[in-house]
Amino acid sequence: MNWRIREAVRQLHAGGIIAYPTETVYGLGCDPYNGVAVLQLLSLKQRSMAQGVILIASELAQLEPLLLPLSPATTKRVTGKMPTPVTWILPCRSETPAWLRGEHDSLAIRLTSHPLANELCHAWGRPLVSTSANIHGRKPATSAIQVNKAFNNQLDCILHGAHGNNTPSQIRDGLTGKLLGRGAGAQ
Repeated sequence: MNWRIREAVRQLHAGGIIAYPTETVYGLGCDPYNGVAVLQLLSLKQRSMAQGVILIASELAQLEPLLLPLSPATTKRVTGKMPTPVTWILPCRSETPAWLRGEHDSLAIRLTSHPLANELCHAWGRPLVSTSANIHGRKPATSAIQVNKAFNNQLDCILHGAHGNNTPSQIRDGLTGKLLGRGAGAQ
């Protein structure tokens, strides 16, 4: 594990907010089990908690404590390879914190295929809040410089690296596979 990943994990353990490249744009993240950190992240973005957040993980097992048990068919669908990044909407447990699910009884999740984000989740050993790095409603950042400019040194760590292709992820119902929409990129 390189020193940048170690520093990001250290900041996550301390309740910090980090930025990192994803399959689409730069993301902001924090420990999803730390309500104070999630609320601070939402405040920085000027985004309502009611909307919920996306969680990324390197493997489904990291997300299972938050989700209702999945059928084998749903597990296969969610873990299968897709040509574009997919954010899956899945039913969550009733005890899943409101700061993650918002006003929903479901959770938005993505098994990240981005090498740096995947390595980060693997090193962290847990899911990670992943919302686009921007003030709500504005264009998301596509570089570490844009992240720093948008958040004026208010983040605890920025991982530098190439993001994906700026194409918003597909949003799909995890139980049926039905396309629900596309990520706005300005979450």
